[in-house]
Amino acid sequence: MATAARPELLLIGPATQRMRDRMAADFTIHELFALEDADGFLAEHGASITAVATDGHYGVKPDIMAHLPNLRIISCYGVGYDNIDASACASRGVMVTHTPDVLNAEVANTALMLFLALSRRLLRDDAYVRAGRWASDGPAPLTRSAENRRVGILGLGRIGQEIARKLGAFNATIAYHSRRKKPDVPYRYYADLTEMARDVDTLICITPGGAATRHLVSRAVIDALGPDGTLINVGRGTVVDEAALVTALEEGRLGNAGLDVFEDEPNVPSPLMAMENVILLPHVGSATVETRQAMGDLVTDNLHRFITDGTVISPVPECRDLAQA
Repeated sequence: MATAARPELLLIGPATQRMRDRMAADFTIHELFALEDADGFLAEHGASITAVATDGHYGVKPDIMAHLPNLRIISCYGVGYDNIDASACASRGVMVTHTPDVLNAEVANTALMLFLALSRRLLRDDAYVRAGRWASDGPAPLTRSAENRRVGILGLGRIGQEIARKLGAFNATIAYHSRRKKPDVPYRYYADLTEMARDVDTLICITPGGAATRHLVSRAVIDALGPDGTLINVGRGTVVDEAALVTALEEGRLGNAGLDVFEDEPNVPSPLMAMENVILLPHVGSATVETRQAMGDLVTDNLHRFITDGTVISPVPECRDLAQA
């Protein structure tokens, strides 16, 4: 008796060997970026693809989706999935999953690291010692305490609430802005982001990307934060008007910035490179061995569960009704 062919999966972007081994146990894998003629392959074989594994950076572009008429699931590595049209997928009956919760603590730790490093001028003082200036010029200039700060969080989802919880160790006064007020949190809600920026000294961005949040942190918000203010972004680069941010830092209208994400990654505006009041990270909010393994396991667990019994562990909100069907 002939054995049934394994379902076919399109892998878009990188994957660890652990992920590849687990996916290979369930699927025949086609790596998009390894194909000599990706367009030709999709035109000829796209109808055989029933699953996609991708990440928040590459997502699944509309022209690829158009070649996958029998697609049933997209498993996304990362909590952000703004490069996947999840609403369109849901309308087609295509399940989309992502990897929330397993990275909450690490991204919150990254936000806290930037908060502390900027407050205490970690990189500046490290350079001061390395340049021999401690010996030649004496003590470094004073910094600002990380205690008792007024912090506004843009986006009080899972990660935002974890950031707020960790900031409690520094006696921070927490406020937040989101699309709607949350009934069960002890923090002050601001319906107006500019007003919140005016009332805090640190603004931490951890809201999703996409058209709805593009340049939500505008020049007006940056100016409200002011010359003594600090902006930290560990969400999506598109949330901040990057040109306005650079100009504000150059003109002294904003005090400090800690950035893990940018509008046109991996390209970073060159003026930021020379600023000692700015810390730049290469989108590494969740980039630890432990967290990335947990994310990869959740990607493959979602795929395995779906082909085994039609269920998933972590559907995106747009696809929750599909998960319950």
